[in-house]
Amino acid sequence: MSTIPLTVIGAGKLRAELHEMKTVQRPSVIVAIAEARAHGDLSENAEYEAAKERQGFIEGRIAELESKLSNAQIIDPALVDANGACVFGATIELEDMVNATTVTYQIVGDDEADIKEGKISISSPLARALIGKHPGDIAEVLAPGGVREYEILDVKYV
Repeated sequence: MSTIPLTVIGAGKLRAELHEMKTVQRPSVIVAIAEARAHGDLSENAEYEAAKERQGFIEGRIAELESKLSNAQIIDPALVDANGACVFGATIELEDMVNATTVTYQIVGDDEADIKEGKISISSPLARALIGKHPGDIAEVLAPGGVREYEILDVKYV
């Protein structure tokens, strides 16, 4: 499996979720299964089936998180020195060339992406168009509504 790029903050969030799954979710579902078993006949016990299904989800998510963290390449954007280029972890201020609005995005891993927080996935069309560009460059992005152009105003590594 290839490496998964994550920022330090993103890796911390995945570790926190893994800890929550192992220390809170897993034990609570084990208790729920034991309680459902105590109700008798398992063949017609909806509580038991729901608890087993929940346990399957939790175990699957634990395995997924462990896999992602073991294959993670953790990058601290504050330590990146890319001479002003747009790279993974960089925070980029852009101006939409059509409507002259300014937006700021950070390029992060797929699991960290959240447009409401201004974090875009490294695999998104916009991030792909920005990688390697410098302030003053124009990035062309093929969007569903056609080609959009963004001027790169500033690149920070924070």
